[in-house]
Amino acid sequence: QAQLAESGGGLVEVGASLRLSCTASQDPYSFHAMGWFRQAPGKEREFVASIRWAGGSTNYADSVKGRFAISREKVGNTIHLRMNNLKPEDTAVYYCAAQRIGALKYDQWGQGTQVTVSS
Repeated sequence: QAQLAESGGGLVEVGASLRLSCTASQDPYSFHAMGWFRQAPGKEREFVASIRWAGGSTNYADSVKGRFAISREKVGNTIHLRMNNLKPEDTAVYYCAAQRIGALKYDQWGQGTQVTVSS
């Protein structure tokens, strides 16, 4: 199984920016897509953004469109999530995920990184 290691979380004020990173331990071309999910206290895990490894097409939750940007490095096995204009409702544990080729859903998960936005 792939190991996904997230980094870049932290405590910021409203309106600030953060960049999360996720590095996979295996060849990312074995993945159909990689993405970010988040889980706030007392809420279910929700989709944030995804990127297809072949082609690079992206998809976003409506709540983050225009503020967040997912990208992948041209060489290597790392994706990033640039988060701008952060709001208190963005506070959550953010998880990196990967959907292996042939899998019907995201089946590889990182340990998560905390993002806290103070008002």
